[in-house]
Amino acid sequence: MTLKEKLITHTETYDHWSKRRRYGPDGANNLNLWVLACMDERLPVDEALGIHVDSPAGGGDAHCFRNAGGIVTDDAIRSAMLTCNFFGTKEIVIVQHTQCGMLSADAKDLEKHFRDKGVDTDNITLDPTLPELKLENGAFAKWIGMMDDVDVTCMKTVEAFRNHPLIPKDTVISGWIWEVETRRLRAPTLDIEKRARTDVTAVQFGVKGKQPTRWE
Repeated sequence: MTLKEKLITHTETYDHWSKRRRYGPDGANNLNLWVLACMDERLPVDEALGIHVDSPAGGGDAHCFRNAGGIVTDDAIRSAMLTCNFFGTKEIVIVQHTQCGMLSADAKDLEKHFRDKGVDTDNITLDPTLPELKLENGAFAKWIGMMDDVDVTCMKTVEAFRNHPLIPKDTVISGWIWEVETRRLRAPTLDIEKRARTDVTAVQFGVKGKQPTRWE
């Protein structure tokens, strides 16, 4: 291939990349991939998965959604539904991590923080643009989504997406744990030896008792 041919191919490829949302499923990201990850700054999605999402900026390998804990939320479902049904995504990867802040406090104490400030957590607008979206009385602490065990939460997050009616049944879905302490990726596990050098439970953060049950 001549340099001229390479440059023509490069410019045509970039033009498609920059306008890919025009093409729906035919304009999918590079890996037909959606990543759900915790918002924690110590979780490097690119390093953990060996892809280019965050760096270089606009790497293009995947759609990436971050929230506290990398857990199932209504907006995570909304984003996954869109990318899988309309933007050509065929695979979902969930990345949670050790040392997660969602293990570090009792959700009931966090709710009390707001109540002490005069916020009625039984009557709160979650999204001012969608007032129909409401919580049942007593559900605020559950909505926060604190964890007892990050590995268990990762496994249940995978199952929640596999069983959701808005996610195509042929979507490939997997979950992974990034060990902040060792900078290694592993599958979620309950094996004590494999988790020995890491903090994966709320008990290790001094939290007593179980968090409000989010996973029915």
